[in-house]
Amino acid sequence: MDFRTKLLFATLLIFAVIHGTQADAMVTGTVFCDQCKDGQRSLFDFPVNGAKVTMTCADNNGQISMSREETTNWFGSYAMRFDGTPDLNGCSARVSGSGEGSMGCGEASGPAQKLRLMFRMFDMEMYTVDPLLAQPANPMQQCPSSSNPVPSPPTQDKSPPPFRLPPIAGIPPLPPQPPVISPKASACPYQKWTTPEYKCYWRWVNPETKVAVAFGMAAARRYGTDMTLWNGLHGRGDPYRTLLREGITALLNSYNSFHFSYHPLGVVQHMNWALMGSTRTVLITALHFIRANSGSGNVTCNFTPCK
Repeated sequence: MDFRTKLLFATLLIFAVIHGTQADAMVTGTVFCDQCKDGQRSLFDFPVNGAKVTMTCADNNGQISMSREETTNWFGSYAMRFDGTPDLNGCSARVSGSGEGSMGCGEASGPAQKLRLMFRMFDMEMYTVDPLLAQPANPMQQCPSSSNPVPSPPTQDKSPPPFRLPPIAGIPPLPPQPPVISPKASACPYQKWTTPEYKCYWRWVNPETKVAVAFGMAAARRYGTDMTLWNGLHGRGDPYRTLLREGITALLNSYNSFHFSYHPLGVVQHMNWALMGSTRTVLITALHFIRANSGSGNVTCNFTPCK
């Protein structure tokens, strides 16, 4: 992190101390419908509403010492809060059932996932779980049946050669396409996203997209309906403006890299939780976003200047 980011990080820590802290732990994650039943995320998958997620913890003897169940919301996300700071290192989460809104995706489930500690400060802990998979009774018909299909026998083409029109002169070239979504982990701070030479990396949203459209009603009530993402990226000096700036940055990073710390829906959900909570929640969420956007010390920004 550069000097400005470190200074902001220290300032938010001071805010957290002033507003007081309470010992608690939170576990968050998302459930997706594995429509192809291949155990992997694909373009056909979607977040599952109403999926039941069970988290279990085992002691040294392998006996279950703690269990908690939660249901996903319409974003496919779930959150479990624990008072105090329990030891969750040996815990895992899995899809244990389905309910209303799951659209029939819950007849089976993928493997359980271990909890990963993302953040610990002032007796507060944040754990995340890699995406869990719920599966329907049968895979959808559009799914590829095999990664190595058997080739069909060649057939003799008796059709006449196709008629080709002569090239038409004067057609302007197509506009440059944005870079392919990075298969590698990438995390870029807000300064990169406000640099003109990197504007081609904006995906799904653009600088003029309204904050209310990107983040929903809670953001509209706090920031108004006219605030754009571009304006939000230049906010500072206030915990809520800092949260917005880092939340927008996290959303852009999540659209740009499959391996970013947050899924786009997770960014929106954490923003809404913070805006509906206390100032302390705003500060902690902003710290989480800052850490993710800085790469957590081991991920760099993979931007190259746009052509």
